[in-house]
Amino acid sequence: MKTLVTTAALALAASAPALAQSAPADPPWNAADAHYDPDRMAEARRAVQQESGGMRFLFIGADRLEIRHSENEETLLWDGDAWYGGDIHRIWFKSEGEVALNAGETEEAGIEALYSRAISPYFDIQAGLAHDFEGDETFAVLGLQGLAPYWFEVDGALQLSENGDLSAGGELEYDIKLTQRLILQPRTEAEFGFEDGLQELQAGLRLRYDIRRKFSPYVGVEWTGLYGHEADEARLAGEPEDDTAVVAGVKFWF
Repeated sequence: MKTLVTTAALALAASAPALAQSAPADPPWNAADAHYDPDRMAEARRAVQQESGGMRFLFIGADRLEIRHSENEETLLWDGDAWYGGDIHRIWFKSEGEVALNAGETEEAGIEALYSRAISPYFDIQAGLAHDFEGDETFAVLGLQGLAPYWFEVDGALQLSENGDLSAGGELEYDIKLTQRLILQPRTEAEFGFEDGLQELQAGLRLRYDIRRKFSPYVGVEWTGLYGHEADEARLAGEPEDDTAVVAGVKFWF
């Protein structure tokens, strides 16, 4: 009996490659058209494709909406974006600015309008225009945004001004989950001029609590240092070249 079982097993193993070669391939995408109305099946296929990646969404949110208090001034800062599109193609708007609450003056304000295309499951390449309202200047923008290995959030871009000046900027964030709702976020941001080198560097730490995933108040601290041309302008205006601020704000999206 044992000999018969062994012989049968050897025979089955020997015939496995032949069986695999003769096995039918996956049926074609339109195989059901032979049995059902082709127009109805085409409509069903479009519905499947739409629900499996062809849907369009609208996103509006702010990574930072905060009050910043330092020895020199108190400011309101916003850093938000909005996009509309699907998994591959999106129209993206970004805005960032700062208002001095003591003087009631806008110190910085800018907006970007970008076309964004996914180039991998984790990264989008973005291109478009940016406008600096304080300097009244428009820039061409080419950027990369996404999620780097080990879950670092990356957002960087090259900017070419109307006068031909090339600059670059980028920010890096990382979420450390202390609990399911309590999150510590280190963040750094830098701006470079290709002629003048490093212009500004920021490093901060924020502790936020997810009341809901879409609404998270936070507190933190952030240091800002100015270099090169930016430092020269600060000295001429009688302002410090570096500053440390305590921040309190909220992160939200919908």
